[in-house]
Amino acid sequence: MRAAIVMDKGAAPVMGHFDPPVATDGQVIINVSATALSRVSKFRSMGMHYSSEVNFPIVAGIDGVGTLEDGSRVYFALPTAPYGSLAERTLVNEKLTVRLPDGIDDLTAAAIANPAMSSWAALVFRADFKSGQTVWINGATSASGSLAVQIARGLGAKKIIVTGRNESKLQALEADEAIAFDMTVDNGQKMFENALMPVVAEGVDVILDYLWGDSALAIMSALAKTNTDRATRFVTIGTSSGQESIHLPSSILRSSTIELVGSGDKSVSKADLLSAVRGVFEMAAEGKITIATKEFALEDIGEAWNAPLTPRPVVKVQ
Repeated sequence: MRAAIVMDKGAAPVMGHFDPPVATDGQVIINVSATALSRVSKFRSMGMHYSSEVNFPIVAGIDGVGTLEDGSRVYFALPTAPYGSLAERTLVNEKLTVRLPDGIDDLTAAAIANPAMSSWAALVFRADFKSGQTVWINGATSASGSLAVQIARGLGAKKIIVTGRNESKLQALEADEAIAFDMTVDNGQKMFENALMPVVAEGVDVILDYLWGDSALAIMSALAKTNTDRATRFVTIGTSSGQESIHLPSSILRSSTIELVGSGDKSVSKADLLSAVRGVFEMAAEGKITIATKEFALEDIGEAWNAPLTPRPVVKVQ
């Protein structure tokens, strides 16, 4: 079968032929129709993600949309190695599939599942979000961040605050407050922290952070300087800033009501992640959340692999 194959750790996939999978107990064959590319999908496929456990060669791709043998449309996650989602067929644990509702097409479902699932899972399962709360999204101009704005609104957020590096993109989001920052200028972190003081003074219930790094530290520092006794659940979801580590003084946590948690592959159960996907699909089918996509053919995997993640690159397999 046609497949995008990763031959060695750190290598990009190349087109080739791979032996087709054979169904076994508890595993189902899926005829793949579309697969979206995300940062986690690419890094995990190349063996460069913290959750990677692979022996090469493998078929790239960690999730997608396709049909079962009976024609049912499904979203699937984490195909059984060495199979991935960037092939004509793949092998998946039956429990890691979700039926697609009417009203959502294959390309949209493939594109929206991973980035939207991250914010849904963070809000519902890690932040214990309740309708009527205030949500702050740091890194809101990314695909995941902009979807987080839509999801928070759809789940009943009373107020949404967005922060990020691109002011024009921030202003285009349907948020109540938007604050841009530039950490490359002199005293950029301090300037951002000062700009945040009026915002944090009103209290924040949940912060979804896709960036980490200096901006995350500025946010926590500003929170620690307020007198509010309102608890703030700070959920770290990614490190898009490129800064994996920060110097976080113990005093910030000791002198504040910040509750610092993470949300990701190992901190949210697979069952909860699939529950998040179901919620995302239902909201998308109702037209409450959308995502921009760019379509590629499987034969153009090289171009798709190097394409920007916004609009979301989606590989149409068949």
